[in-house]
Formats: sequence, structure tokens, C-alpha cells
Amino acid sequence: MKAVRMIAVGQPLQMQELPVPVIEDKEILVRVRAAGICHSDVHYRAGVSPVHPLPLTLGHEVAGVVEQAGKQVTQVKVGDRVGLHYNITCGECYFCTTGNEQFCSKVQMLGHFTNGGYAEYIAVPARNAVPLPGEIPFEQGATLMCASATAFHTLRKAKLKAGETIAVFGVGGLGISAIQLAKAFGALEVFAIDINQEKLKLAAEYGANPVNAKKCDPVDEIRNLTKGKGVDTALELIGLPQTMKQAVQCLGVMGRVVIAGISSKPLEIDTYRELLGNEVEIIGSNDHLFSELPLVIELARRKVLDTSRVVTRTIPLEAEAINQALDQLEKFGSDVRKVIVP
Repeated sequence: MKAVRMIAVGQPLQMQELPVPVIEDKEILVRVRAAGICHSDVHYRAGVSPVHPLPLTLGHEVAGVVEQAGKQVTQVKVGDRVGLHYNITCGECYFCTTGNEQFCSKVQMLGHFTNGGYAEYIAVPARNAVPLPGEIPFEQGATLMCASATAFHTLRKAKLKAGETIAVFGVGGLGISAIQLAKAFGALEVFAIDINQEKLKLAAEYGANPVNAKKCDPVDEIRNLTKGKGVDTALELIGLPQTMKQAVQCLGVMGRVVIAGISSKPLEIDTYRELLGNEVEIIGSNDHLFSELPLVIELARRKVLDTSRVVTRTIPLEAEAINQALDQLEKFGSDVRKVIVP
């Protein structure tokens, strides 16, 4: 089979021919029908978040069709449409049994610590498969497995309540989902902050108040739009020191900021004026939970979460096309989400 793989840090991904994976009794072989290209993949290629072992097939947003099922598999059958939860865990440790499986000491994330979906086939434990309704195209289903699910988890970490206001920093795949989900959670007003006017236009069409950080100071603008109060909560989905700081600064009294953007650089903060003085909270958000995926998928099926415009372009399973997509994403281009269609 064909697979596009990371060979070394800082180097372009390469196409390789690999054997089709052989499954064990509790595993399934999935014919990949769509694999999303996430900003995390940019960080992996650059070495910001280490990938091992190398070489490795990237791709953690995966949807496809069950091609084979192991002897002990009962959850799914050949021919089923599925999305894949990207964290393969032991299912037995403290974190797994308490519903926090992303902290499993044996966790293997698809496309990060074990082979992912930039390939024609992928083998995973059957318990990682989530049914994907026929109403949801594979391309959109793939993005639900990370962008939408991570946005959902981030909002839960934010403890967003009906009637509150929220600022979303970064209008990419996570941001577009976060805007819609925040509305579903009951947010009174959503502010979308980005420097790309096309993305801000899309955010506005989903009901957000767009703030172009290239044309104004977003903190001052949010303060102005909220009559000096600031927002109840903010999500930082970019991973830049500047936007992390701005997300904190736009909070009101007892506000909460959740940082989900990956960064290798520290957040600098004025401890008294920006943290203690208003009793604000800074919260980290890591991945999402398997238990959250069925609800995210159901929200998409019911069109409460519209993913039809999240996928802005599809590309073939070719190294050159994927590297170009990663290059553009590294520069924060206009595309919301590119998806590989083998």
C-alpha cells in the first residue's frame, strides 16, 4: 500500500510502499477514505512535538470503511463506515478507568507514536472505531475526529455556561467548530479573532463577531465591544505567545481561558494585573475523550454542528501535495481544513 511518512525532523514527508497491516484478533483493518491535515502535523514535522519512532506515517484525523475484522471483534463489521479515535490506550490503568484516557501511560496516538492515516489502510483496535452515519461524508467525518472533538473538549474545560460571552482565538478547523459549539452550549456572544479576513468572514456567517487582529488590538476591541467588561471565557487555539497573552488579557473578572494551541514558547503574564487581581483561571486542554465523540458526531448529523464548510480543499495521497499543504498551514494560510482523499 501507499503511505506518506515522516522520515526525519524538518524534512519533507516521503511516499513509501508498505505491506498492508496484518490485524490481530481484537483489531480492524480500515480502508482510509479521508485523513485530515491538522496544524499538529506541522508541529510534528518541525519537531515542536516529537514524533517517534521514525519513520512514521502521520495523520490522526481518520475516517474510512472496515475492510477486515479480527476474530474477537463484535463492535463493528466489514463494510461499516467509521471514524477512528486517535488515542490507542490500555483501557485498564487509573486514567483509562476514570475517563481520562489521554493520560494513559501506554497511550499511542495515531500519526504521532504509531502509524496514522496518511495511507491507504490502517489497523487499530476495534474499540477505537466510532460509527459514522451515512449522512456525514468521510471528509467531514475525519475532521470530527480531532478538530471538532478537541473544540468540544476545550469548551467543556472552559465550563462555558448559557448566557456567557466567549472569545475564540484562531479560526481554523478547531475555531470554526468551537464557534458553532459555543452557540450550542448557549453562549450569548462569540468573538472570533484572527488575521485572515476570509476566515473571519466564515466565522461571521456562523454567528460570531469578527475581530481582525491585523487591523486592531484585539484586546482593546473586545473590551470596547463588551463595554469594558471583557469576556467570561476565551479559547486559545493557535499556540503563539502573543495570542495566549491576548486571550488572558481580554478576560473579565473571574474569567477563564483555555489554552489548546501547541507552543514551545512560554506564556508571559503580569501575575497581579492579569491573574490574581481579577481571579482569572488559566486552563490547559489536551486532546479529547472517546466518550465525547458520539455526541460530536450526533451534533454534526443533526446539523447543529455544520462541518460542510470546514473542509475547504481535498488533495490526493501524494507526498508533494501533502508537503505543500503543510507548508501553507505553517504560514497560517486561508484554508480552514485540507483533507487527504486516497
